[in-house]
Amino acid sequence: MFLGIDVGTGGTRALLIDRSGRVLASHSAVHANISSPQIGWAEQDPEDWWRAAQLAIAGCLKAANHPKIESIALTGQMHGCVMLDAAGQVLRPALIWCDQRTQPQCDWLHSTIGRERLIQLVANPALPNFTLTKLLWARENEPATFDKIAHVLCPKDFVRLRLTGVYAMDMQEASGTLLLDVVHRRWSNEVAAAAGIPMQWLPPLFEGPEICARISAEGAAATGLAAGTPVAAGAGDQGAGAVGMGILAPGSVSATIGTSGVVFAATAAPTLDPLGRLHTFCHAAPGIWHVMGVTNGAGLSLRYLKETFYIESSYDELTALAATAPPASDGLLWAPYLFGERTPHLDPNARAAFVGITASHTRAHFVRAVLEGVAFSLNDTFTLFRDLNIPVTKIRLGGGGARSPLWSQIQADVYNHPVELLEAEEGAAFGAALLAGTGVNAWPSVAGACEATIRPARTITPQHATAMAEAYTHYRNLYGVLKLV
Repeated sequence: MFLGIDVGTGGTRALLIDRSGRVLASHSAVHANISSPQIGWAEQDPEDWWRAAQLAIAGCLKAANHPKIESIALTGQMHGCVMLDAAGQVLRPALIWCDQRTQPQCDWLHSTIGRERLIQLVANPALPNFTLTKLLWARENEPATFDKIAHVLCPKDFVRLRLTGVYAMDMQEASGTLLLDVVHRRWSNEVAAAAGIPMQWLPPLFEGPEICARISAEGAAATGLAAGTPVAAGAGDQGAGAVGMGILAPGSVSATIGTSGVVFAATAAPTLDPLGRLHTFCHAAPGIWHVMGVTNGAGLSLRYLKETFYIESSYDELTALAATAPPASDGLLWAPYLFGERTPHLDPNARAAFVGITASHTRAHFVRAVLEGVAFSLNDTFTLFRDLNIPVTKIRLGGGGARSPLWSQIQADVYNHPVELLEAEEGAAFGAALLAGTGVNAWPSVAGACEATIRPARTITPQHATAMAEAYTHYRNLYGVLKLV
């Protein structure tokens, strides 16, 4: 039995599977709300992740009647910057993935290193989401804190530290720090030196299924796990989620709608976008890479709509309402830039908007426009894939967007491509559990783990591709107009 632990944005989930991929138990614990002391800021307390992880793990073990677990692996929200002192104590709340305050630090990196040179060194340009820019913000704005830093981790790696006492990070997660030489799968001495980041702050690197630690006596006492249980390096949520969906071979693509939305394509070699609009990262499986486009406000858009305007309605009621509006929402468009935007605009100052409102639009139109706007935003990544000759032969859906029949159909229509749903899409925690099992040779490789456990359920074909293509043309004009406002 293998345990995957997903330290997400809204909560932590523990998931237990067996060698056939059958889910034996799972349990989740909610995190405290994101703190946003200023517009564009997003912070969380790492100790709150550890609190939630203890509850999730203990709850999962209890639900499974305290089984013997062969190995575990962690996954979680990427890019968050956990600053620790020499004793491993948290110095300040973590700046998480959707924090947008660090554009000045991005500009400094581009002027200091050169934007093109930075892409050559770490495969990506500087973006506010990435970990390095957050460290530079702390140096400039909180020098007393910066001077105390001895270790830097990402969210799930902090939870592993509490479980094992070991500092470690996997290649896929490290790709999102802006400090990894993605092509050669090692820390970039040149970028760290140029940015003034001591190399000793950075943890040892491991491939996703590689055993990097074992549960400590303290971790065992806090969670109920057995001391000495092997812990694989795991991956960031997007890498682990792709493993859990079997996205390993070139041509295989996933479109996942969670809080953010991601279109993820496996590649046999590093594929760089010269303009930096796509992220190029190491994959969670050794020897392969991936590209991905990200929209920050995917599921976040629907949650914002519900909590602001439809607070009495459930999500099922909202999607049922949206189904009564026609495809393309009679011209109503939603730009989902609630937290700025990554792909393709790389603009932390982008803002969301409804455009094209008329007296004929109903509550149903507004909900459907949000579902379609998110899909249009993800389709921007498919447009870049075509421009860069990245093959797309198979698309699998994940996240909340895959659990909604309407949103799944909208995605098939917008992408104008059949999309697959899996028999059991359990997200990043499932992929982490597969990495854990691979690490102790339950399967010969990550690909072997996927072949043994992942089963497609059905395919959805496009029904309204023409209407969606016309609406997408209008959507593509939104950003340029909104940017002038």
